[in-house]
Amino acid sequence: MLWGGRFTKKTDDEVFAFNESLSFDNRLFHQDIDGSVAHVVMLEKQHIITCEEKDAIVKGLTTIADEVDKGILEFSSEYEDVHSFVEAKLIEKIGDAGKKMHTGRSRNDQVALDMKLYVRDEVVAIDDLVYDLLKVIYRIMDENVETYMPGFTHLQKAQPTTIAHHFGAYFEMFKRDRSRLTDIYKRMNYCPLGSGAMAGTTYPLDREYVASMLGFEGATLNSMDSVSDRDYCIELLSALSTIMMHLSRFSEEIIMWNSNEYRFIELDDAYSTGSSIMPQKKNPDIAELVRGKTGRVYGDLMSMLTTMKGIPLAYNKDMQEDKEVTFDAIDTVKDCIHLFTGMIDTMKFRKDIMAKSAMNGFTNATDAADYLVKKGMPFRDAHGVIGRLVLYCIDNDKCIEDCSIEELKGIDEMFESDIYDAISLKTCVEKRLTKGAPGPDTMREILKLHKAYLDKKN
Repeated sequence: MLWGGRFTKKTDDEVFAFNESLSFDNRLFHQDIDGSVAHVVMLEKQHIITCEEKDAIVKGLTTIADEVDKGILEFSSEYEDVHSFVEAKLIEKIGDAGKKMHTGRSRNDQVALDMKLYVRDEVVAIDDLVYDLLKVIYRIMDENVETYMPGFTHLQKAQPTTIAHHFGAYFEMFKRDRSRLTDIYKRMNYCPLGSGAMAGTTYPLDREYVASMLGFEGATLNSMDSVSDRDYCIELLSALSTIMMHLSRFSEEIIMWNSNEYRFIELDDAYSTGSSIMPQKKNPDIAELVRGKTGRVYGDLMSMLTTMKGIPLAYNKDMQEDKEVTFDAIDTVKDCIHLFTGMIDTMKFRKDIMAKSAMNGFTNATDAADYLVKKGMPFRDAHGVIGRLVLYCIDNDKCIEDCSIEELKGIDEMFESDIYDAISLKTCVEKRLTKGAPGPDTMREILKLHKAYLDKKN
């Protein structure tokens, strides 16, 4: 225990089990070691401990880290948390010098530091995974600038587009996700160590020196906020929820495209499962699980928000609840991004079926209206004419391009034989050249921008 002098009774076993956090905060072990090393180096610099004591503590901490990594030393349930585990093992190894490691700090600023160091590392790791996903999306876009498919609104066929254009929408989403992660990293990157329990300390600590050693921009400016701030966890959980929302939307489309009704894609066997009773089935389980786990990450965010909403300054034990939900969300999102990336990287597009689907469902109706506008008809009138034409086609089980010129003129005399070229799938896509549209020339310019964006990573 790191406390107990004023207590006359042993903690009840059930209370200890309810209170302990080592079973999950052992994940902060290396961050605790790194923070402790930086702290004692600063203590020696400030002449609070001797050089010999500093060397003994650093060597002891390094040995403990090495033994844990090699499995020689294991976390034991007799310790309350990772901090008490490390300190107790240090004292066992080097004696009384180990008792000086905690000089000038509290578990409050210690855990705040550990959590920040851990989250900071995970922000980078998650960003790397999103970057890898973007590379796969870019490859698919680059290979499918002229691969036609129907675009949808309200789950109804709307206008023709391309795989490159459709996947480009997700490229933008995940770019924004990376931007949010970058913002979180910058905002959280200030060191709380040296804030003590909540009011600093009387020891002449050099907080900026510690912050510099640990790669922070600087030290935090208010000791009460330093030990009670979990905004960065909430921001991360919010960003992770948004990532999962994007993955879930994408997964929903993969699930639909994989269905017998769509047949737009073929999932690789390695990313599919079968049925225990129906031998014909090939199920999109990865996409379904990603979609399902989105609610789990949302729950982690809501749990964290609810925990923090009623906590007065400064530190309260409630904040121990920050760890399990944050760890769970991080683990879940990392697994989902990794597996989703593999799934779309290996899936095959049924381009003929996608193109045929784009030709049906009147996706060229807007282009037919634009054709009449270019002939001099006001758009609102053209909209009505094409509406009547669509109704005629539905009644006669035809597409617009299947209608003879006589049938078209029966709807309106402004139709000429050039209508067929104007509403062809190729024309409908290629003439859309405004920035952000699916036209191939425009799309290739966008791909250049995406390539430059991806190259900046290196």
